[in-house]
Amino acid sequence: MAAIRSRNTKPEIAVRRALHAAGYRFRVDSRHLPGRPDIVLPRYRLAVFVHGCFWHGHGCRRDHIPSTNPDYWRAKLDRNRRRDRRAREALRAMGWATATVWECSLASGTGRVIARLERLRATQAAQGCAS
Repeated sequence: MAAIRSRNTKPEIAVRRALHAAGYRFRVDSRHLPGRPDIVLPRYRLAVFVHGCFWHGHGCRRDHIPSTNPDYWRAKLDRNRRRDRRAREALRAMGWATATVWECSLASGTGRVIARLERLRATQAAQGCAS
């Protein structure tokens, strides 16, 4: 598993390109925030996690338990989901909004994802988080 990328994955790059094209400025892999969000829009206090469906247990068709050593994989994916939940809760407690973009949601393009992030950004701005 050492060869598995944790940053600069294809889905993450697709979301970053779309955000940049929409005029947003962001930070990547913010180490100072809980859970190390993949994309951070500090102006709007918005943290975006771009998750692979398999590694984070989405429940779609891409999420499956391998037939080799299934007990290990069930436990690992369960730990990943708990870790993700703790990170989201910690960020929300700090006043940040969080969004999770699933790999499968990018199959039909980034338009819907960007629209959803824009709605979330507008909500944060209305709450006084934008400068």
